Amino acid sequence: MGVIKVIELIGESPNSWEEATKNALAVATKTIRGIVGIDVDHFTAKVKDNEIVAFRANIRVAFKYEN
Repeated sequence: MGVIKVIELIGESPNSWEEATKNALAVATKTIRGIVGIDVDHFTAKVKDNEIVAFRANIRVAFKYEN
């Protein structure tokens, strides 16, 4: 199996937590090879004038470590 490395990212979306999660993963795939899974740590939201203006997803991305 080798070694798996994990990094943490925060994705954001004006529409939903699911889209925020997908946005974070999409960014990760641009520079990381061998992603084997993600763990959604928690969700938060940015509020302005008593309204949610941004959904945020904190995720951990696991990928195979290469020397």
